[in-house]
Amino acid sequence: MNPDRSDRFEELRRRLVGNLCSAGYIKSERVRNAMLKVPRELFVTDDLVSEAYVDTPLPIGYGQTISAPHMVAIMLEEQEFEPGQKVLEVGTGSGYHAALAAELVRPRGKVYTIERIGELAEFARRNISRAGYSDLVEVIEGDGSKGLPDKAPFDRIFVACGAPDVPEPLIEQLADDGIMLVPVGGRYYQDLIKVKKKKGRIVKENRGGCVFVPLIGEYGYD
Repeated sequence: MNPDRSDRFEELRRRLVGNLCSAGYIKSERVRNAMLKVPRELFVTDDLVSEAYVDTPLPIGYGQTISAPHMVAIMLEEQEFEPGQKVLEVGTGSGYHAALAAELVRPRGKVYTIERIGELAEFARRNISRAGYSDLVEVIEGDGSKGLPDKAPFDRIFVACGAPDVPEPLIEQLADDGIMLVPVGGRYYQDLIKVKKKKGRIVKENRGGCVFVPLIGEYGYD
């Protein structure tokens, strides 16, 4: 990348992160540092790279989007990531959220992310590789609503698409003392539900309204 262009993106990234801090979306130094480090311009389509640091969702093809940065910040803060954790993401998209999660669980953590659309899974792999997170993130093509039982349990699970309810397989695959975030509601508007598992007991908290593309799969929408 042209050095001048790279410097410009860094400047825009710092400005965006500063605005998200001022607005209260970013609360912790760890999330702030992660969002400063991971280059969002590597996770958008070429025709929209100039809009990488506008606080809005952007289309990435196949009817999917990369979430608005403020929504990503909200989810990162709610997940309470710690180094060394094993993480499952449902709905890889362009790979941006998975890369941020990887930054927050490194050096010994691992992120598994499931994408149902093969072309997007490959797009995400390329983006994650360019950003330097291939050793920490594994992209899997499949039905994310069923989770990834052969890699369970997971310390953290986050679903980047709206579900009609919290998928039962994901509850089963959540480790004790684990945290899961799932947008639950209709196809066009949801509530962000935070699920905590304590000694097998499930506690759910509503963290506010949100808008995600629908979760398609056996435990999502048809």
